[in-house]
Amino acid sequence: MKETPKNEKADLAADSGLTYAAAGVDIDAQDRTTRRIRDLARTTFSPEVLTDIGLFGGLFAPKWRDYTEPVLVSSVDGVGTKLKVAFMMDKHDTVGLDIVNHCINDILAQGAAPLFFMDYLAMGKHREDVAVDLIRGMTAGCRQAGCALLGGEMAELPEFYQPGEYDLAGMIVGMVDRPRIVDGSTIRPGDVLLGLGSDGLHTNGYSLARKLIFEVEGLTADDFVEALGCTVGEELLRPHRSYAGPVLSLMKQMTVKGIAHITGGGMSDNIPRILPEGTSAHIRLGSWPVSPIFRLLEKIGRIEAKELFRTFNMGVGMVLVVAPEEAEQARRILEREGERVYRVGEIAVGERDVCFA
Repeated sequence: MKETPKNEKADLAADSGLTYAAAGVDIDAQDRTTRRIRDLARTTFSPEVLTDIGLFGGLFAPKWRDYTEPVLVSSVDGVGTKLKVAFMMDKHDTVGLDIVNHCINDILAQGAAPLFFMDYLAMGKHREDVAVDLIRGMTAGCRQAGCALLGGEMAELPEFYQPGEYDLAGMIVGMVDRPRIVDGSTIRPGDVLLGLGSDGLHTNGYSLARKLIFEVEGLTADDFVEALGCTVGEELLRPHRSYAGPVLSLMKQMTVKGIAHITGGGMSDNIPRILPEGTSAHIRLGSWPVSPIFRLLEKIGRIEAKELFRTFNMGVGMVLVVAPEEAEQARRILEREGERVYRVGEIAVGERDVCFA
């Protein structure tokens, strides 16, 4: 068979009129979306933001003078299989809020206030309405926390994702003064553990929750469950709660020795991350109300307590460690800020683990 010369191949490609859009990537649609989300992102801008949405990079000039020894704190995360519920319900603004609040809580665990957030959104086929809803949720979270949505990336990857699906990740940068970094190093036996109430599953444990609810129990997203007081879909899409405002306010008034964001791994795996050698956390079961969704999951799957507390937050989204003489004042401050606060346990002598009793 005679081989077609390279220049003839090029001519054939040109004659065929192939375009990037024909290959499944619609640049014009992404440009339209960028114009729409630019106005949303601008609602989060502060004087520290030096660039607009759409440039190659975002510029941010922190107020360095407000810190004696400024330290940047960063984190990257995703929403996980909670996205599957968003796909199922075709509702996307809440998971946009989820990714922001999850990242904010992660850097809050070291005492940092958020400065700016950036996102990565990848779709098999670009959907402008979905992208705008996601950004709407992100901007709501950023505005609430005083954090700028500095920019991001929208990728269209044909044949990479199933129709109607996408992936979402976020990156946040915050700042804390070096002397005020919260690292758990001053935690001592006798210190008090304060739990802050969660709003459902937040963004963890969804692979197990979806299996139990949809496969084992045979429920649908539209089914109303009396024990939950809402539909399954509404419960599973409750946004991940941000604790930034109340906790940052508390840290201006007293010392917080340790902060654990209760995410994947639950209390069992996350509290030990902040404990110094020679200490353990003793959690008193029954000292806070367990959210109905967790009781439902426990009932459906006949799940053992150990597995429950290592998979789900069980109604506590963040744990703070404070000195015993300051525990009551800390509770009052946090409650004035709108938090549900529970004295869930104490620090004891031990080997960096969590004991439930």
